[in-house]
Amino acid sequence: MTDLLTHLRTRRSIPAPQLGEPGPDAASLTDILTIAARVPDHGKLAPWRFILYRGDGAARAGAALADLLAGRDPATSADRLAFERARFTRVPLTIGLVSRAGPHVKVPEWEQQLSAGAVGVNLLHAIHAHGFAAQWITEWPSFDAEAGTLLGLQDGERFAGFVHVGTPKQPPFERDRPDIAKLVTEF
Repeated sequence: MTDLLTHLRTRRSIPAPQLGEPGPDAASLTDILTIAARVPDHGKLAPWRFILYRGDGAARAGAALADLLAGRDPATSADRLAFERARFTRVPLTIGLVSRAGPHVKVPEWEQQLSAGAVGVNLLHAIHAHGFAAQWITEWPSFDAEAGTLLGLQDGERFAGFVHVGTPKQPPFERDRPDIAKLVTEF
């Protein structure tokens, strides 16, 4: 396994179309999710949860999104509907990261949302540490209430995004990174 500093310096998201089989087995997935959940969580609220899309469930989720779009606009192109049907089946596993942030007497919603974001980052690191790759994206189903309901959200929940997981089909490519000197201010 790569040492932690090397991992943190080199971890790179792999676009979902470049991910394939295999995905994590049951034991690896349990470990990945357990590691993801080790985040700052004021009040021990666990203001987040996971929805797993794989196999038949992934196909049903994609079909539901395609049906939703077709119902809203019968002129939606066949290519777009095919893309939606395959949204969750193009990779071995997609993890829906759900934020359950809400009003609390001691813990502001913003802190709860930050905790969900921390879960997402830990999730990416855990996936990569297990030898897989991932891409965390949002796209329209994350922000559409009706799509959210179709994909398993409950009242008061929203998607922090979808983490597509698999084995890279090609090596990662590097992208430009921020100039840290331009982002730091002394007070």
